[in-house]
Amino acid sequence: MSVFCFEELDGQIGLLTFDTPGRPVNTLGRAIMEELAGHVTELEKRGDLNGLLLISGKPGQFIAGADLNELGALATATRDEVLEAVGAGHALFSRLSHLPFPTVALVDGACMGGGTELILSCDERIVSNGKTKIALPEVNVGLIPGWGGTQRLPRLIGINGAIEVITSGKPLGPAECVQKGVAFDAVPAERLIDAGRRVIGLLRENDLWNQNREKRSQPLGLSADQLAMAFAVAEGAVFGKTKGQYPAPMAALRAMKEGVNRPLEEGLKIEREVSLDVVGSTVSANLIGVFFMNNQVGKDPGFGGTGATPRDVSRVGVLGTGQMGAGIATAHCRRGIPATMVDVDDQRIGWGLAAARKVIESRMQIGRATASELADMLALLSTSTSKDAFSSCDVVVEAITENEKFKTAAYKELAPVMKEGAILASNTSTISITRMAESTAHPERFVGMHFFYPVDRMQLVEVIRGEKTDDETVETVVTLSKRIGKTPIVMKDCPGFLVNRVLLPYMNESLLLLCEGASMDAIDKAATKFGMPMGPLALHDLVGTDVALFAGQVVASAYSDRANMSPILADVVAAGRLGKKSGSGFRSYAGPKGKPSADPDFAAILEKHRTDSREFTPTEITERLFLPMLLEATRVLEDGIVSEPAHVDLGLLLGIGFPAFRGGILHWCDTEGPDAILKKLETYTNLGKRFEATESLSQMASSQGRYFNLGKVA
Repeated sequence: MSVFCFEELDGQIGLLTFDTPGRPVNTLGRAIMEELAGHVTELEKRGDLNGLLLISGKPGQFIAGADLNELGALATATRDEVLEAVGAGHALFSRLSHLPFPTVALVDGACMGGGTELILSCDERIVSNGKTKIALPEVNVGLIPGWGGTQRLPRLIGINGAIEVITSGKPLGPAECVQKGVAFDAVPAERLIDAGRRVIGLLRENDLWNQNREKRSQPLGLSADQLAMAFAVAEGAVFGKTKGQYPAPMAALRAMKEGVNRPLEEGLKIEREVSLDVVGSTVSANLIGVFFMNNQVGKDPGFGGTGATPRDVSRVGVLGTGQMGAGIATAHCRRGIPATMVDVDDQRIGWGLAAARKVIESRMQIGRATASELADMLALLSTSTSKDAFSSCDVVVEAITENEKFKTAAYKELAPVMKEGAILASNTSTISITRMAESTAHPERFVGMHFFYPVDRMQLVEVIRGEKTDDETVETVVTLSKRIGKTPIVMKDCPGFLVNRVLLPYMNESLLLLCEGASMDAIDKAATKFGMPMGPLALHDLVGTDVALFAGQVVASAYSDRANMSPILADVVAAGRLGKKSGSGFRSYAGPKGKPSADPDFAAILEKHRTDSREFTPTEITERLFLPMLLEATRVLEDGIVSEPAHVDLGLLLGIGFPAFRGGILHWCDTEGPDAILKKLETYTNLGKRFEATESLSQMASSQGRYFNLGKVA
């Protein structure tokens, strides 16, 4: 079935419309590129045309980019196959750029990646002034713009602008496209064709289109000093951000640096060679896998899909005005959902309002929010010291102290004031939803809705289904989470749920290593070198050692056969060292910015719990930290807590910042190979069951299986 339709307009102007049947967006896969090549072959013969307009047949959607399934499959391809895939795009777009008449792309909606490279090969571009966004986001999936983007964009808008667009992957809106020179003009969508015809006329005047082509085929003409300065600054900034763990942005810089001061054809050849370093790489395959996991989970209506219809939610209540409660209320108001915060006194209400304001004000400081958005949020946020204020709320989220006795007492007080049919959700991070449901008036309408701190930045929401939670409740909370821009993952009830159950073995192992002689800095450095945003001891101090202790005790009690919980944490808490919030934990936090430093007073606590004093290699520390995490992840799957390996990996990516370039803990297992993981575990058999291979991992190794099919990312 054809995806391109060619017609001839008055004035001998061709109109080529791209519209993939049965698909919400257009993508550039192999078959589609071949069909486009056929049209280009015919157009190369049309010396009688005055020009060509390229447009999408999907209103508000232009081209979503290259087919990521095909790019992901290149993870198993040979070097020649990768070179052929990259070269095919180069060859086609070069032919398009040499058609014997001017070409103008008419862009309405999202134009991403390969789609942007396609329109860069046209003589000019006009965008609609609605929701059009143009981007080269390839670095976000471990690639570079390898179909001409690293060479054509600098020649169009200059080197500094191109570096910013390509290494950030951020989209440009209509006004930015015009201001930077990516587009000739921005007009209403219904006027795109008329504007395109006008621009073809302008390009034909004085042979401007051929003059532009000649100019853009030449070297950019930067002096040695200009080239050195532009890339020295960019390379420093990119390496500082990626720490060398994400190679694509640096590869894109190399392609530009080596290619822009050469003729275009030589620059394109350099781009092809550089592409080989990233296309089909493990990092790229993992990042493409993350992209598809996001899409897959985003479409998941619940645990396996329930088919129930979600209830309408017009107002949300939040019990508790601490950092979590205020963050939850603010998250709803920012998305236009009225919220009511309730706490026991005006002082706590004041703290909650201040925390809510701070969320928006901090975004205002970096230009991501406005004063009007702050006013809109505050207009939707109401407060009270009476639980009667919840009488008009469709969902009430409890976000009080992580104490089961306090929570269940609050549920009994809420029962008489909540409206008929309202849902009660708990923001608990570890306590059993099934057990607490017994203290509620309607256990079928009780559910876990666990946000992560800080709420405004963390995308994940764990939706925990108790034994009596009904389908409608699950669907309603899933839908609500998506409305406020979060990614919900539905799971069955168990101690620690998904993220904390998998995280806490890693956290506890860091304490055991510390007591055995590994230095605090060595432990945290091993974790950050692996790709974690911070080390486990720094994380203890950030979340609060008291919070970590409580969560650890809940999980250790449930999984006592393998927990081996270190007693040092309880002594740290008993000493009042609650982490950054109290000024000291495993480290000391002094000064206005609370920077961490070694604390001599901690030495006495550590000495009391010292079990050894040997040295550890970085590899040993890394394996000790992440192998227990992996094993617990396999147990989560064995226990059926979540339905897909993707839920485990995405939960850790979004919930704790597990390194995206590794794809997730189960992707890491696939990369290493289950058989190699078993060999690593053999080294630590003396440490007990927490390093004992699980049945599913052993079966995976014996069958040479994988949690995710290599090269199949969707």
